[in-house]
This record gives sequence, structure tokens and C-alpha cells, in this order.
Amino acid sequence: MTLGATSQDPNTSAGPVTEKAARSRRRIPGWLMGALWVAVVMVLLSTTSFLTGLPQLTSSSTIESAARFALPILLAALGGLWAERAGVINIGLEGMMIFGTWGAAFAGYYWGPWAGLLAAALFGAVGGLLHAVATVTFGVNHIVSGVAINLLGLGVTKYLSSLIFYPLSGNPRESPPVPKFDTYSAQPLAGWLGELEAMQRVGISDVAGILRGLVIGVSPLAMIGILLVPVSYLVLWRSRFGLRLRSCGENPKAAESLGVNVYLYKYSAVIMSGALAGIGGAALVLNPGQPGYSENQVNGRGYIGLAAMIFGNWRPGGLLGGSALFGYADGLRLRQGETTVHALLYGAALLVLVLAVVHLVRGRWTNGATALGGAVALYAVYWFTDGIPRELLAYAPHLVTLVVLAVAAQKLRGPAANGLQYSRETGGRRKRGGKEPGASVGAPGSGAAPPPDRRSEPGGEQPPGAGGAAPPTGG
Repeated sequence: MTLGATSQDPNTSAGPVTEKAARSRRRIPGWLMGALWVAVVMVLLSTTSFLTGLPQLTSSSTIESAARFALPILLAALGGLWAERAGVINIGLEGMMIFGTWGAAFAGYYWGPWAGLLAAALFGAVGGLLHAVATVTFGVNHIVSGVAINLLGLGVTKYLSSLIFYPLSGNPRESPPVPKFDTYSAQPLAGWLGELEAMQRVGISDVAGILRGLVIGVSPLAMIGILLVPVSYLVLWRSRFGLRLRSCGENPKAAESLGVNVYLYKYSAVIMSGALAGIGGAALVLNPGQPGYSENQVNGRGYIGLAAMIFGNWRPGGLLGGSALFGYADGLRLRQGETTVHALLYGAALLVLVLAVVHLVRGRWTNGATALGGAVALYAVYWFTDGIPRELLAYAPHLVTLVVLAVAAQKLRGPAANGLQYSRETGGRRKRGGKEPGASVGAPGSGAAPPPDRRSEPGGEQPPGAGGAAPPTGG
């Protein structure tokens, strides 16, 4: 009897254990985890501000600038999310943002900021359409097509500026001044938070400064950008359209077998991606702080938006946090940048030290020791240097992007079919770059046997939707 009890079918015993483990992993809801991270960041900034004696780290003016700089990054990241959830890598976000800046300046100059916003979305959508035609229809390598879109954006807008803006502004590199969106503040909340910030109380004034920076100088475009985050989540994760779109990024062959028009959904996603990136370009023109369009004003924000999307693990809430981080690094350099950006090393050392303690408490000795060494190294750099060289301040967001991606890339998972070319004629996916894997193997008249289908073997890969199951619905 004992032997029979110990030789049960492993599937019957593994099910409850696996289900219990899955429930334990999902014990904390996503919104609560996000709130906890916000609280951790506020405590970290408050502590760093107090220990370094730099109130600029949490001042409302710094946070207001950070929010303004984070907005175009956020919109570019949302554009990348839409495209890559459908399986199309969009390196061309930079070029689509450039199209958006020119369209916003042109229409905004003649018809006002709302017309400029619409024109920016249309110009960006045209860039997305070009990328979709190249990658989805003709099977061009996604990276090559994206780079081509970036170069095309630079060349086309430069030609159009010399043709249209030069007679108006006298400068072929910039447009005449463009009307801006008005800005608003949440009163009387902003005034009350300003009083708390002026008290200079540890913790209380820091939190008040951060919150006040988020509710002053808010433009309609900023409200639209924030609203697009939950809207993107609801559309992509809580609608039938989003389910089908994401199935195209996970397993397009299974999606096609269930009646999903893969080409149509990929086209829709990439065009929407371009429109969002174009609106991100409009944020550089129509928000206060810039007179209008100027050449090279995007300055790599499309790439940073792509990095924010990857940092956020291809999720709307995560990319919002990544955009805030990169925008904060960009806005901080305007507030005594040599010392304030230098103080971020101290804050990073504190954060890595906390992570080291967490790893050690959980018994992850290798990770804990590595994190502890990183904390010591960051603090040593902070201690033995007096500030960040002024020549590096302009590249602070780019450096933060590289460091964050290097640390976080190990635990990220993108869509399974991201970057793979799908061909309806061949009935399956192709490698990145459009070459058919093993095209000569098993071809008619070749005399070679086709490779075995390992999906039917034990432990073999099962595509989503196999056996009549629906594509993945998880968020």
C-alpha cells in the first residue's frame, strides 16, 4: 500500500502544487506592486535629498521638468508597445517622432495646437505605414526597415523645412514660433502642497514637492499621454481586439488557424505605433519650453522610449515607470546638474544596498554578494568624485538607459514571435530577416527528407492555440 501511495501519477500531484505556486506568485496585484514601488522611490529620493543636502532632488520645479521630459518618451514607449505586442520590432520610433515634430509645427503654425496634434499623429502614422509595408508585406528585416525610417525622417523633414519654413523663419533648420497648449494647475491643492514644500520638513516637504510638481503646469497633451496608458492596457489586455493582436506577437500561425487576419492586425498595430510616436514628437513642439520645430530636437528620445518599453517588460505600467526614470534623469540636469546628477549615484548605492539585503535574507548569496559589491562601487565613485563633468550632462538620460537595461535585461521576456516574419503563403513563421529556415530541406525534387516535427514529442514545444485552445489571454 505504501508503494502504491508513493507511485501516483505525477500529473495528479503536480497540478495542485503548480496551482498553489502560481497563486503565491500572483498574491500581490499589479496595481499594488506599482504603488509599493512609488512609495519606495519617494522614500529613496527623500533620504538621498536629506543625506546629500540637495533639496533640488525633490523640488516641485525639478519634478515638473521631469514630467515634461518624460512625456515624449512615454508616448514613444507606448508606440513601441503596440508594434512589438503584434510581433513587429519598431526601431523606427525615432524617425516617426521626427515626422511628428514637423507635422505639429506645420499645422500648429497655421491652424493652432489641436490641428498640430492631429497632423503629428497623421505624419507619424504614415511612417508606421511605411514600416508595416516593408516588414509585414515584403518581409524586410525589422531593424533594417526601422533604421531606414529614421534616415528617411531626417532627410524628408530637412527638405520640407528648407522648402516651407525657410521663407517664414529665415532659417532652414527651424520653424517660426508655434502656438502652444495652455497649462493648468490643480488649485487649491497645488497651493497647499507649495506651503508644505516651503516648510522644508524632512519627508513631508519632499513628498509635497514631488506631488506638487505633478499637478502644476499640466497641459492637455500631458493629460492625453497619461490617459493613453490605461487605455492601452484596457485595449490590449481586456478586449477581444487586443487578445487577437497579442496572439499575432506570440504565435501568428496559431492565430491564423483560428481565423485571425494576422496581416491586418500587424498593420493596425504598427500604424497605431507610428501615430503614438508622432504625438510624442508633438509634445516637443506644442508644449511650453520650445519655440517650435528645430532640427535634431528629438535627440534620441525614440530610442530611449524603446528602452523604457523594454525596461517595463512590454507592459503599460512598467513603461510608465521607465519613462518617469529617464525623464527624471533628463530634467535633473537642468537643476545644478553637476551636483544633482552626481547625487543620483548616492541614491543608486542606497537602492542597490537594499536589494543586496533582500537577496541575502532570501538566501540568494551570489546575487546578494554581487549587489553588495555594486553598492560599494557606486558609493566609492560618489565619494571620490566631486561632480559629473558638464560634458556628460547632456548624455545623462542615455547613460541611465544603458545602466538600467544592463541590470534589468536578465529578467525580461518579450513576445515570443517578436521580430519573426510571418508568411501566409508558407503557412508559418520565418526567421528574423525574412529567410525561410531550412528552405531547401524537404523541397520538392530535392531528395531530402523534411525535419521531424518535435511538437508531437514529449516535452516538445506547443504553440498557443494548439489543440483547439484559444490564444493566450493573460495580461
